[in-house]
Amino acid sequence: MKISTKGRYALRMMLDFALHPGECTKIKDVAARQQISEKYLEQIIAVLNKAGFVQSVRGAQGGYCLADSPENYTVGQILRLTEGTLNPAPCLDDCGEEGNGGCTRQSFCEAAGVWKQLAEAVSGVVDHVTIADLVRKHHENASKMDEGEKE
Repeated sequence: MKISTKGRYALRMMLDFALHPGECTKIKDVAARQQISEKYLEQIIAVLNKAGFVQSVRGAQGGYCLADSPENYTVGQILRLTEGTLNPAPCLDDCGEEGNGGCTRQSFCEAAGVWKQLAEAVSGVVDHVTIADLVRKHHENASKMDEGEKE
C-alpha cells in the first residue's frame, strides 16, 4: 500500500495550518514553506474545505485555518478523505453486491485474514496519531536541530 502525494500533501497542509494557530494562512505561503505546487494545494484544499476540515476567511488578511482543534483530526481521517480506503486489498472494501468488494472467494480465501489484519494494523496507527501529535513532534525535531547547531 502506498499513500499518494495527495494524501501526504494534505497531511502536510493540515500540519502547516496547525503550526500557525490563530492566523489565516494563504495557500501560496503553505506552498512556499512546504515546497509544493500552489496549483496542487488548491485542489487539495477544496477537498479539505468541502469536508469541513478547514475554513476559509475572505479578504486581504484571509486564507485558511483548521476548522477545529488539531487534537480532533487524525492522520487516518485525513488519509481516508484524500485516499479513500486504506485497505490493502479490494476485497475488504464495502462494494459489490455482498459487501465484500465483489470478491466471491472471501468466505474461503486463505489470504483474507492477512489482509484484514494488515488493515487493522494500519488503522491502529493512523487512527491514533493526531495533528496535535505531529505538531509536538515538529517542535521536538526543531529543538533537536537547535541543540545540534549550538554544539
